[in-house]
Amino acid sequence: MSTTSSTPSSPAAPAASPESVPGSGAAEGAARHTRLIHNEATTEIPVHLLFRDESGPAPVPLRPAVVARRQGTGEQPRMRRPGPAVPRPVPPVDPELTERPARVLPGAAGVAAGVLGLAGCAVTSWWAGLVPPLALQSLALPAAPAAAGLGPAAWAAYAAAGTLGLFGFGGLARGRTGSAWVLGLFGRYRGSVRRTGLMWVNPLLLRRRVDVRLRHWRGEPMPAADGNGVALRVVTLVVWRVRDTARATLAIEDHEEYLRQCVEAALARVPVEPPGGARASADGAGEALTRMVAADASPVGLEVFAVRPVRVEYAPEVAAAMNRRRIAALEARERASALDSVVDSVEDTVTRLTVRGLVDLDDYERKALVRDLTVAFCAGRGDTGA
Repeated sequence: MSTTSSTPSSPAAPAASPESVPGSGAAEGAARHTRLIHNEATTEIPVHLLFRDESGPAPVPLRPAVVARRQGTGEQPRMRRPGPAVPRPVPPVDPELTERPARVLPGAAGVAAGVLGLAGCAVTSWWAGLVPPLALQSLALPAAPAAAGLGPAAWAAYAAAGTLGLFGFGGLARGRTGSAWVLGLFGRYRGSVRRTGLMWVNPLLLRRRVDVRLRHWRGEPMPAADGNGVALRVVTLVVWRVRDTARATLAIEDHEEYLRQCVEAALARVPVEPPGGARASADGAGEALTRMVAADASPVGLEVFAVRPVRVEYAPEVAAAMNRRRIAALEARERASALDSVVDSVEDTVTRLTVRGLVDLDDYERKALVRDLTVAFCAGRGDTGA
């Protein structure tokens, strides 16, 4: 005889779990323990931490958190932080190649040296007895006491006087306002001269004249693009000057060609407003072009003040299509403006008639009046436009 004891059921008693059903324990356990995310390692939180009574922290060993790379699959993390922007490299230039003043003398020193050289040649000719008697009589000069002839001493005197005269007159140079001389000796930079007037420069130095005035350069049509990538042809006006004559002459082969290439490269990076665009956008494009070209041209001694697009047109391959689209947009804008004007006029007319009590209209009559006024205003606008 077996005794069965009944236990009163409480409200908090848990319901029967699926594991108590015969035959389904293994399948349900496998389904419950199967990971849904196979490509990432997740962190498991111990259940007993949710029901702790102590307020103090307890050290619990945890495995690495989410977004660990799956081993052996080559899978990369899904989120990546953007790296810092890498600035564009500046063209390297020899730091010792900077403009410095060259040593020159006033022009009076060169003239004096040349005159002394000529005088020395004349005295040597008189001392050697090479001056004709007729010339001596006309110049009232006495005859040489002893004509030595063209001996070694006479040739040495001729060489010294001739060298002095050649160096004196050959080194004379005229400096002009707005230009400078870049001097070099055997391929080495010796300095620059920005003086004006007559001066004496060593005749052995190689001279290169450089224009240092403020210059305006209007380029040929260059390829560009707008914000949507439509091909354009842009003519730019560049205001610039040579700031460092040494770098502009010796650091590059042709500084004018270098400046043109800088402008073309900047146009390839800066979107230009297409024809008929807003003025503010054109000014913004000009400022961006100026900054880029000035940064590229500064290392070679060029100072750029402004790069402004003065003429913008579509490229030949897209000019016809873009012009048709532009004309269609203008016509649509004009039609929308005319329609808004007609609607405002009709609304104002009907409102005035109704408010002043001149007419009492129901819905049908109001619609008919609006239709007739719209037709009349549109016809009148068309006659005026024609």
